[in-house]
Amino acid sequence: MMSPDQVSVGVLVTAVPRDAVDEAVEVCGVGERRKGGKLPPHVTSYLTLGMCLFPDDDYAEVAAKVTGSLDRFGCWDAAWAPPSASGITQARKRLGRAVMAEVFERVAGQVATPSTRGAWLRGRLLLAVDGFEVDVPDTEDNAAEFGYAGSGEKRSAFPKIRVVALVECGTHAFRAAEVGGWAAGERTLARGVLMRLRRDEVLTADRGFYSFDNWGLAAGTGGDLIWRAPTGLNLPVVDVLADGTFLTVLINPEITGSRRRAALLDAARAGAELDPDEAHLARVVEYDIPDRAGNGTGELVVLLTSILDPRDARADELAAGYNERWEEETANDQLKTHLRGPGRILRSRLPDLAIQEMWAWLTVQYALTALIAHAAEAADIDPDRVGFARTLRLVRRSATGTADIPP
Repeated sequence: MMSPDQVSVGVLVTAVPRDAVDEAVEVCGVGERRKGGKLPPHVTSYLTLGMCLFPDDDYAEVAAKVTGSLDRFGCWDAAWAPPSASGITQARKRLGRAVMAEVFERVAGQVATPSTRGAWLRGRLLLAVDGFEVDVPDTEDNAAEFGYAGSGEKRSAFPKIRVVALVECGTHAFRAAEVGGWAAGERTLARGVLMRLRRDEVLTADRGFYSFDNWGLAAGTGGDLIWRAPTGLNLPVVDVLADGTFLTVLINPEITGSRRRAALLDAARAGAELDPDEAHLARVVEYDIPDRAGNGTGELVVLLTSILDPRDARADELAAGYNERWEEETANDQLKTHLRGPGRILRSRLPDLAIQEMWAWLTVQYALTALIAHAAEAADIDPDRVGFARTLRLVRRSATGTADIPP
């Protein structure tokens, strides 16, 4: 059994151990400037995470809820006086933008286990990549760093941070992310997470993420891909397979000569090895989805996969695996709607602090989904059956009144 304190702020200390924070601080070169100061970097890191757990509270209230619990876990000196709001702001400035990103990098490991339901495709871990944006305060510094969506009369009311994240489909845990300004397109930011794919994983992606370079980058990791093909992509038939799917060749669009493209197609049909800088062999799965009334013919879905042999994954398994991509939307909703709150902007008025805060949000979402996944495994149920909103309410309610130090 876990105590209420462990369920509340303890979930952050469990998912983000002190050692990981201290290592991140050291790597980023952000040491404690004043010996004996009440807001050393590790405390500031946990307070920043606490801000995300309690977005409705001001700094002083967050400190009141968090520091008592941190004392129990050996991360706070009970002799210290409670920090003021201005003191926390200055400490966050000293911490900078890099530490929380490094913390996330160190703690956001695989959550799913072999027994996690809905997490696997033929023994391969299912992942999804997708993006979302977050509003930040409309300050001159944030506008210069992140930019607005649109322009003129159609310009967004607030500057926007863009995030592209890699998510475990079965647990909704964020595993890797890239954070940038609005001008950085999703496809560009995605390159930073595509290279994180591993050999025992399958990455699903919508058609907006496809490019020849991105496919090659992801395929080069040795992981498997199930991506929706963009409209208008030329998919010549190399070989029709027994299950009705077919092999195609994806040719670098920079190769425009018809003779060279024909030669690559002939080489693929002959079974010759293709230069990955020029072309990739892929398998195509086509299916349609009934209309919303449950009958008739709907939109045609065309999938590209690097799993070439039907014996390794049937067409229906690939279609079902791609459908799991929508679990990424659930992860985004957990962060933006339940954890942060609908329509709410970030607190931070400076770019360094906004990026720091964004990484803290990602880390808190990871901590909560890890807690849910472990609880689901103990109960032998699908993590989807453990409500994120209810878990979040329990965590927040359990934290109330746990502080040893009054605000």
